[in-house]
Order: sequence, then structure tokens, then C-alpha cells
Amino acid sequence: MRKNILSGFLLMVVMVSTAQAAEGWSAFKARFMSTEGRIIDSGNNNVSHTEGQGYGMLMAVAWNDRASFSLLWNWTQKNLKNNDNGLFYWRYVPNATPPVSDKNNASDGDVLIAWALQKAGEKWHVDAWLQASDAIQRAIIAQNVTRFAGYTVMLPAARGFNKNSYMVLNPSYFLFSAWRDFARRSHLGVWNTLIADGMTLLEKMRFGDAGLPVDWVALNADGSVAPASGWPPRFSYDAVRIPLNLYAYDASSLRLVPFQHFWMQFPRQQTPAWIDVLNNNKSPYNMNAGLLAVRDLTLGDNGQLSGVLSEGQDYYTSSLQLLVLMTQRGL
Repeated sequence: MRKNILSGFLLMVVMVSTAQAAEGWSAFKARFMSTEGRIIDSGNNNVSHTEGQGYGMLMAVAWNDRASFSLLWNWTQKNLKNNDNGLFYWRYVPNATPPVSDKNNASDGDVLIAWALQKAGEKWHVDAWLQASDAIQRAIIAQNVTRFAGYTVMLPAARGFNKNSYMVLNPSYFLFSAWRDFARRSHLGVWNTLIADGMTLLEKMRFGDAGLPVDWVALNADGSVAPASGWPPRFSYDAVRIPLNLYAYDASSLRLVPFQHFWMQFPRQQTPAWIDVLNNNKSPYNMNAGLLAVRDLTLGDNGQLSGVLSEGQDYYTSSLQLLVLMTQRGL
């Protein structure tokens, strides 16, 4: 009898969490997705970028929303596709002339878009989406992947991050689960090499007393790493995605331990949003709901995870919250 009651309770919890997650996706679309399929970054002057388009496309696949996926992909192709190199312009500024002035890409956005297309093509049996993903994957390898200091790395963009004597990397762009899926489909060894070398580099990116990576990292010619000049040496809003990416790839990874040790020092609601790894200064404000979701997932505090988006949450906060739910549920 007790077993039946427990089973019924667990089923009810799953149903509630599923309903909350669906509600979260509906709220996300209502707040941040235009009728044309543009994801609006409400915390950044309402611009759009490939990161947002990729996140939206992945969410649409996760919540079985083919109509929204099609809108998102069609808008992305029409407005951001760079036909010269097969990648995507990274940012779209509404009401600007032209809305795309920076012709560079962002490799995480390209990977997210290609990954979503592969997932959608496999889920809904659309060969055109699979072929589009294959083409983007080849362009990423051609334009963004390079060999340096004994490592195969994905640069943050096709231009501007190869400094000849060193490379600037963004470790939050190490999308291990996407690279694994690309390797499964393409059988190209470069994706597995990116995974292996990315994991090795993360082991080296343990800076300061906190032992944490930073948003932007310099890979030097001798293979050493350091916080990149030109950016604050912080474990902050970019780098917070690293444990999310690691958890998605391997929820039991020991590489999560430094993040767990750091966050366990603080009461949940008093966890600082960032830390400067060189001087140990911490942000004067605490984590928002999206950052807390990553923290809770990393610490195994799944009871705190929710698909309900609070009033006033911006695009990035809401994205992190839903991405954590997707990761925790294996979507």
C-alpha cells in the first residue's frame, strides 16, 4: 500500500514539473519571441543574436513545438545567414540601418543552431534540417576550429581571437553534448578531439584561490592558460554556463567539484553572482533565478528547480532557468 502511495506521489510530482516546464516555455515565447521568430534579448536593448536563436530552437525541440521551431529557423536563415562562409552573423540590432553591421559570427551560436537542427531533423524526420545542420557543422570546422599549442580548440569567432602568439577562448562555448552528437552523426574525429582537449583545458583553468575558470581565457603558445587581458578576470555570467555544459555531458563528472566547493560556501540566497579570481572580490549583489538554477543543478538541489518564470525576468535569466530544466530532464 505504501509503495502504491509513493508511486502515485512521484507520478504527481513528475506531472507537476512537466506542466511547469511547458508553462515556462509558453511564458518564454510570450515574453521573448516575436511573431516572426526573433528571440529578443530584453536585457540588452532588445537585440537578437545567434545564441538566443539557438536556445529558442533547442527549447522548441525539447517541448515538441515544431511550429515555433520553424519560425525561429526561418527568421535566422533570412536575417543572420552569412552565405559567404556558411555561418551566421552574431547580432541583429532592430531599428538600426543596417540591422547587421558586425559581420563576424559567434561560434557558440553557430553550434547551438546546428545542434537544434540535428535534433529537430532526427525528431521530426526532416532531412532538409539534417542537411542544413551538416553544412553548418562543416563550416564551423573550417572557420572556427584550429590547432594551437598542442590542442584542438574552437575559437569564439572566425575573426578577432587568433592573436598569433596566443588564442583567446571562451570556455562556456565548449558545448560538449553538441560536439558528441555531431560526432555520432558525422563520424568525424575532430569533434571527439575537441571534447577531449576541451576537458583537459578546463582542468588547467582553475585560477586563484577559488580554483574557477573565467569568462575569457588566453591559451598561450607553450600550452599555459591565464585570464585573458581586456576582460575582467571573473567567473561570471559567461563562465557560469560551464558547469551546466559539463553536467549535460556527464552529470557525475568530477570536473563539477570546483564549482560545487565554491558555491557550497554560501547560503543559497546569499550566493554572489560573480567572483574576481585574482583578488577574490565578489559581486555586491547575489545570483538571480537563472544563475541559481545552474547552482542548484550543480549541487544536486533539484527540489529548487522550477519552470515558472517570475515577472520581470530578462531573456538570459529565463534562458538559463529553462536550459537547466531541459538538462535535468535530459531533453
